[in-house]
Amino acid sequence: PRIDLATGACNGCEALLRWVHPEQGMIPPGDFIPLAEMTEMIHPLSLWVLREALRQVRCWLDEGKEIAVAVNLSARNLIDVRCPALIQSLLHEFGVPNRLLEIEITESALITDPERALQVVHSFHDLGLHLAIDDFGTGYSSMSYLKRLPIQTLKVDRSFVKEMLTD
Repeated sequence: PRIDLATGACNGCEALLRWVHPEQGMIPPGDFIPLAEMTEMIHPLSLWVLREALRQVRCWLDEGKEIAVAVNLSARNLIDVRCPALIQSLLHEFGVPNRLLEIEITESALITDPERALQVVHSFHDLGLHLAIDDFGTGYSSMSYLKRLPIQTLKVDRSFVKEMLTD
């Protein structure tokens, strides 16, 4: 959840994907997401996550709660020029205002195919989606590169700041 410190109200959340394997137990996303990306399973997986996240937002709206949800997209999603139209279709299907969906991308996803990724990111922005860079500080982006991106949120990676008071 994302909490407004002034009011204590929940004004957003992040959809987190977890896999509980029947024999191996909890498998962390860092173990199965790269495999999904290599096998192209990332597209149906991302579609499922988007649908479930928007279904939940619709339920909250029906209860009178306006809570935004952030969904992480992979580098494969980011270079798929069909992705913005797919997301717009899902928003329409669930009747969720575009402003209630935040797309999170890692800075490493931006360097896979920077020009196409930039085109898709601008398409997301044109749809009125909120954009966030996740795990900033772990890749190779410079602050000047951020000026080209229409982002609203910059999530600095914990490893980048965890010792800043002592080092």
